[in-house]
Amino acid sequence: MSKQPAATFEVDCPCCRAKLSVDRELGAVLSHVPPPRPPSSVDLDDTARLLRAQTEAVEAKFRASVESEKSKEDVLARKFAEGLKKAKEGPIEKPLRDFDLD
Repeated sequence: MSKQPAATFEVDCPCCRAKLSVDRELGAVLSHVPPPRPPSSVDLDDTARLLRAQTEAVEAKFRASVESEKSKEDVLARKFAEGLKKAKEGPIEKPLRDFDLD
């Protein structure tokens, strides 16, 4: 009695250690099982540093928004003065409405 070889065989990938199931006749990969990932090493010092950096970035953005709000009144006043100046210098025209064009 002779044993027939299995229709598929499993191979370990030399690069990533994944398990591949290959068909003998076709030579095609039938399935792929990714290698188990090693647990990530959590360093509390790095985590604390990242949290401090994030907090500082949020504070900096907040300070920038407060400064822009302080100068917002001056910007709007200048825009209003410029618009008033243009209105005084330009001729008074009746606004053109859509139904006046008909």
